[in-house]
Amino acid sequence: MFQRCLICTEFSDGLDRLVKFVPSLAKSGLQQIIFYHSAPLWEEGEVARIDKDKINEAKQKLSEALRIIPKGVEVKIEVSSGDPVDSIPRILATHQIDVVILGTTIRSLLEEKIFGSTSTKIAKLTSAPILILRPELISTYREEELDLRCQHLWRYLLIPYNDSKAARYCLDRIKHYAKSRAGNSFSKCLLLWVIEEVGRTEVIPEQKVKDAKEKLNSVKAELEALDLEVEAEVRRGNPVHEILQAGVNFDISAIAIGYDYPFSLISWTVPSIASDLLRSSWFPVLFFSPQK
Repeated sequence: MFQRCLICTEFSDGLDRLVKFVPSLAKSGLQQIIFYHSAPLWEEGEVARIDKDKINEAKQKLSEALRIIPKGVEVKIEVSSGDPVDSIPRILATHQIDVVILGTTIRSLLEEKIFGSTSTKIAKLTSAPILILRPELISTYREEELDLRCQHLWRYLLIPYNDSKAARYCLDRIKHYAKSRAGNSFSKCLLLWVIEEVGRTEVIPEQKVKDAKEKLNSVKAELEALDLEVEAEVRRGNPVHEILQAGVNFDISAIAIGYDYPFSLISWTVPSIASDLLRSSWFPVLFFSPQK
């Protein structure tokens, strides 16, 4: 599905473990993989300065990625010093990155507002999709599990769909990348329309369910035309709960969501299904940033 990938690691997020699985990442369709780390500045004394020891240490840790490189795959190591937001735009522009992989811990809305997020900052810098992996999981996978996970990063996508502008934008981006996917790197998806029940006594008209099924069948045909295996389902209830439950039921690789409007910190932190999934989903989340 994607060919050029930037993996950003802080060494506390578990993503540095991926340096051992370059051949497995290649099986997901990646042809260029860049591992990036930003070393903190040396702050002893009055003037902060580049910490060469930390930079060399980071390069040494990431050099494992260069040990076994499959034919046709390019692997690079990028280490800078200071705020990663200052360095990442250069990497994105130089290498024409297709997807950025980040490790972001689960946070509440209040925590996100108070502490901010590297993911938030990077999403504002690029229109490339961002795959968010949870450090709580990546750090605890056994190597056999992580090897398989690297091969199936976006093999089976759950796509929440309700025919909104954001849902249509997400669908369009998925179709765009699906057209140039390698092999079976992306082979299956689940379209899920959740009709929200505001109260327990609310009666949802059957016509509303019927309309949702008809629209899903139309979208299903669009994806099947790209030689994808597609399932479609309509559920009733709390959207976030039903989406996460479907992830368990259908053994997905990641949940795909998108914003169709200009990104800002406010849009990330206001309550919405997309922002709730970005903050709280244990499943990997493939987030399609708006076009810049």
